Amino acid sequence: MDALTIENDLRKDHDLHDRLFSRFTKAIRKYEMLAPGDKIAVCISGGKDSMLMAKLFQELKRQDKFPFELTFLVMDPGYRKEVRSQIEDNAGLLNIPVTIFETKLFDAVSESGKKPCFLCARMRRGVLYQKAKELGCNKIALGHHYDDVIETTLMSMLWSGHVETMMPKLKSRNYEGMELIRPMYLIREEDIEVWRDRYGLEFADCACSVTDDRNEEFSSKRKETKELINELKKTNPDVEANIMSSMENVNLDNVISYTKDGVSHSFMDEY
Repeated sequence: MDALTIENDLRKDHDLHDRLFSRFTKAIRKYEMLAPGDKIAVCISGGKDSMLMAKLFQELKRQDKFPFELTFLVMDPGYRKEVRSQIEDNAGLLNIPVTIFETKLFDAVSESGKKPCFLCARMRRGVLYQKAKELGCNKIALGHHYDDVIETTLMSMLWSGHVETMMPKLKSRNYEGMELIRPMYLIREEDIEVWRDRYGLEFADCACSVTDDRNEEFSSKRKETKELINELKKTNPDVEANIMSSMENVNLDNVISYTKDGVSHSFMDEY
């Protein structure tokens, strides 16, 4: 099956198209992620989420409703040969014209002695911003989906003692004029898996080569959080929607303290 067949078939499957493309465009509209004249670096890690994001951006571009440009950017942080080959093969199969650039990020993370997942995510974002800006882009798009948002929100409360969520878009603090967007924000992971399985596509779940106990600890926390959510859904099917809704309905009158622009505020300040 080729890329054209996959695209045409998805358009005919109105139910799956609605769960993917319609939610993709809904997030873009709701959070005002795109504007005419934008040049977006669609960042592809090689997994199912970012590859689908690239296809959805191509579909949006094909509709030609307003002018914007796309660059499909793949950073090779030190992938194993078989992982790099799989990314290139999938990009070819899906007709995604990727631009690949190499870094030594995995080596730097491995030698740091710090928590690799957190450090890698931070460094990766900075490298992507820098490369995207070199290519004339003003935004980078990442493939985080609805389930990522829910799990991250709950993880921050349970494991870090913070009430934070994964934002749909962010302005870069270090790269002036650059912005991060997450257009998959409203798409469910199970629907991405349906798309992947329907066409027999295979993607690397985790291409990280820095595999040690520090990575396993992070992965286990996310796994525990995912299992907790699934357990709660047995008695409350709306638990995920409620977690998402809670981040949009914060009542500051009933919050003990909060931070805004780096400044801490307490209810005692005005009690």
